[in-house]
Amino acid sequence: MTIEQVFKDKTIKAKAKVATIGQWLADEELPVEELLAYAEKQKASDKATCIEAVEFATKTKPAIADENLLTFVTQSLKDDEPRVKWESAKVIANIAKLFPAQLSPSVRNLLGNAENPGTVVRWATATALAEILKLKTAANTKLLPAVEALCEKEEDNGVKKKYLDGIKKAKK
Repeated sequence: MTIEQVFKDKTIKAKAKVATIGQWLADEELPVEELLAYAEKQKASDKATCIEAVEFATKTKPAIADENLLTFVTQSLKDDEPRVKWESAKVIANIAKLFPAQLSPSVRNLLGNAENPGTVVRWATATALAEILKLKTAANTKLLPAVEALCEKEEDNGVKKKYLDGIKKAKK
């Protein structure tokens, strides 16, 4: 079965599509590059499903990520579709530790989403920023105060909790 066949098969539910494609990625039966090339040409909802499959795979096997994937999800943070934004942020949270020196563009785009009206976008953004803070890189001199300011303004406790977790671990 191909990626296209999975998406065209209406009997396969969205979560099953994510699990199937995510497993192919984790098992290295499907190259990440091939999925990203497919995702780029899709409507927003299918693109988000592709990114969610990458998130599924990188949760257990972050090593499948390369710089091209980081660049793709960093750019996807600017997408108009909220689900594309939050799935991209979740992928960054999973793979940030592999690219500690290359996260500046990701941080810039994440900070751009930190005050998004969508709670899920803010939660995923907070998760990614917290993971980046935990890396304790030189970037924390600017990032930590920015995240502390966002945490102060944040009204949703789930989002706030993600920020506080990152802040606490960055200060240890």
